[in-house]
Amino acid sequence: MSTVIQASTEIDLEDAAVARKKPEDSTDPERAMSATGDVVFAVSDGVLLLDVAGPLQVFDSAGGYRVRLASVDGRPVRADVGISLSVDLALSELDGDVDTLVVPGYPRDEYAGVAPELVDAVRRVAAGARRVVSVCTGAFLLARAGLLDGRRATTHWEACAALAETFPEVRVEPDAIYVRDGPIVTSAGVTAGIDVALALVGEDRGEERARAVAKYLVVFLQRPGGQSQFRDRDAVAGPRSATLRRALDLVAADPSGDHRLTTMAAALAVSERHLSRLFRRELAMTCGQFVERLRVEAAQALLESGEDTVPDVARACGFGSGETMRRAFLRVLGVPPSAYRHRFRLAGQRTAP
Repeated sequence: MSTVIQASTEIDLEDAAVARKKPEDSTDPERAMSATGDVVFAVSDGVLLLDVAGPLQVFDSAGGYRVRLASVDGRPVRADVGISLSVDLALSELDGDVDTLVVPGYPRDEYAGVAPELVDAVRRVAAGARRVVSVCTGAFLLARAGLLDGRRATTHWEACAALAETFPEVRVEPDAIYVRDGPIVTSAGVTAGIDVALALVGEDRGEERARAVAKYLVVFLQRPGGQSQFRDRDAVAGPRSATLRRALDLVAADPSGDHRLTTMAAALAVSERHLSRLFRRELAMTCGQFVERLRVEAAQALLESGEDTVPDVARACGFGSGETMRRAFLRVLGVPPSAYRHRFRLAGQRTAP
């Protein structure tokens, strides 16, 4: 069966034209400031290039923004991929309030040790900003600056557990693409910076404008599902309890087996209450939630690489029916199985649902 990929024919060409034409000259600071405000990216060596380029492109395409890059000392910075980024000014040279302060992220081996000078500068500039936005692991920098204390936040799926552990006063929402809590907006990993920038354009200039920019950039105005669908499988940290490790091994060895709490407790020769307490204490989920998650992961693997239909995958992974698996996928990943398969397989490898 041949696969055809086609763009929607319902795109409003006038919308696309609006996105390409900037009504205000973004090189004119006075005109840009009169439209919405000053957007400043606080950057340092090692910054993730796409964390900067993605949202910057959105603001530029929307028009009416003055977008500037600022570093601690006003010197150019080198992005994670080795490209040098020109900088407009030092963070200390910002005179007056900025409208939006954007704090991009850094690679996994750097986000935990961002220079204290950058943290201090972000804290100072944030005090006068209408809103503060982090992209990806930029949330760690906001947390170190004390800006996330008592707030809800998110970051890259790979770093959510570390953010929650390092800063227990932050209420981490690991599946969110972006989270707004008062004047602070945090986004998920990397390309989620585009999502949050589109949302901000929608707030500032209206949904129609944001939709036009999204169409021009060939992205969703609001992407379906959360970031759990991008998470590595087998991402559950190894439990300390030997009993719980055995329980996890039982499920992993046969996801389609009978893994009710009663059955597992009997197999492990422990009480149901004790086993339930272990799951909640060490994995922050119930036994049933863990089994469902592991079955979803097993189904993900089959959907990505196998040729079985969705109902066959459902039966193989212990869901019993395609509808039961669909509801589980929506709970765990935020997307149905058929949509997941289409998003995570190359076009030439796609099979029938």
